[in-house]
Amino acid sequence: MRILVIAPHPDDEVLGCGGTIAKHSMKGDEVHLCIITEGYTPDWSEEYLKNRPLEIEKSSKILGIKKVHFLKYPTAKLDTIPQKELNDSLSEIINKIKPAIMYIPHYTDIHQDHLIIFRSALIAARPKKDCHVRKILSYETLSETEWGYPRHFRPNLYVDISDTIELKIEAMRAYGSELKEFPHPRSLEGIKTLAKKRGSEVGLKYAEAFEVIREIMV
Repeated sequence: MRILVIAPHPDDEVLGCGGTIAKHSMKGDEVHLCIITEGYTPDWSEEYLKNRPLEIEKSSKILGIKKVHFLKYPTAKLDTIPQKELNDSLSEIINKIKPAIMYIPHYTDIHQDHLIIFRSALIAARPKKDCHVRKILSYETLSETEWGYPRHFRPNLYVDISDTIELKIEAMRAYGSELKEFPHPRSLEGIKTLAKKRGSEVGLKYAEAFEVIREIMV
């Protein structure tokens, strides 16, 4: 089975569904990651931008991602890109990969890039006759979803990541430039704390939570 994870920024995939990605890979599923944006100078240093691809590669290998696709739009400037251009770019990726399951950011995240990509992903994966996507799940991103308002993330699907939580932690550790010190939510302790909380909601040790946006049973 083919899986497509859409991440507005590098590391969103780990924060939102790193443990689930690892489970897909361990089951033999073909996982693709589409990273929408990239940084630029002078907002980010040359050293940071040079190191970024290495972080992405290392993290992806840990999770067992088959291929990373880069759209290379400017971070935090997606509102300057014509919506149709974004829709067409995502449509091209979806048509190429033909995923059965898509993971996308949540529509109430505080970062505008997340909202824009949520909408574009739904447009690109319209349930037309030739669309292969059978399930779309929205993930929560630490320091984005819980900081948004109104807070409408209502998980109705949980994935047991008790056996892959350490891979999620290791994959996030690979993104050294993005890690913060606890109690910032985007810390290793913060990541593990959320996984424990989501797990406790459904009787599991560790879990990732999702909101089902659409599912087609055949």
